[in-house]
Amino acid sequence: MTTPNHKIRLVMELRRAGVVDTRILSAMERTPREVFCPPQFLDRAYEDTALPIAHGQTLSQPTVVGLMTQAIDPGPRHKVLEVGTGSGYQGAVLSLLCRRLYTIERHRPLLQDAEQRFRDLRLANVVTRHGDGWKGWPEQAPFDRIIVTAAPGDVPGALVDQLAEGGILVVPVGREKRSQSLVRVRKTASGTETEELAAVRFVPMLTGVPTYATDDVVPDGSQRNRA
Repeated sequence: MTTPNHKIRLVMELRRAGVVDTRILSAMERTPREVFCPPQFLDRAYEDTALPIAHGQTLSQPTVVGLMTQAIDPGPRHKVLEVGTGSGYQGAVLSLLCRRLYTIERHRPLLQDAEQRFRDLRLANVVTRHGDGWKGWPEQAPFDRIIVTAAPGDVPGALVDQLAEGGILVVPVGREKRSQSLVRVRKTASGTETEELAAVRFVPMLTGVPTYATDDVVPDGSQRNRA
């Protein structure tokens, strides 16, 4: 059972981990993490730990969500791309901080579950797509911010290309979980500036999309969630 004390304790842990932006702390406090947890892990919803979800993916550790969100510094006028919708938790937090969130997921069942959670939470500024995250979302580019929640071996060039000038991309990079780094890329008029922020562990970022029996999204693969 979740109580206000669970959320307070998590916010304190986020602060200790270096999440100091009050906008982000507020957004995470307002986002009910239990909604994104598998039923068997509900009692751990506000622990600062990653939790397994379907298709070999994970519900990210709250401090990692907070630090990644802080690293891209989303603003209320920003157009944000998220690569790797997963459970929808990171996207739900972002949606409270930006003008519009575009989010891509390669596993259709995960995306459908996340879409329902977005609807239940009345997050009307989220647009979803079933697709290959390596390709980004060129039809909607440029983006002010891009966040990637799976680890490629290198920074995907297609995503850098889809950043607006002055934009920020945050991505965990590394082929092995034990040697991944969270990388921030800033796009400038003369090129890009890259810095490593922290050691992290993410599932690998894969190319293509798995095949499923049903296909009930609109032809371009996108769907807007309406409250």
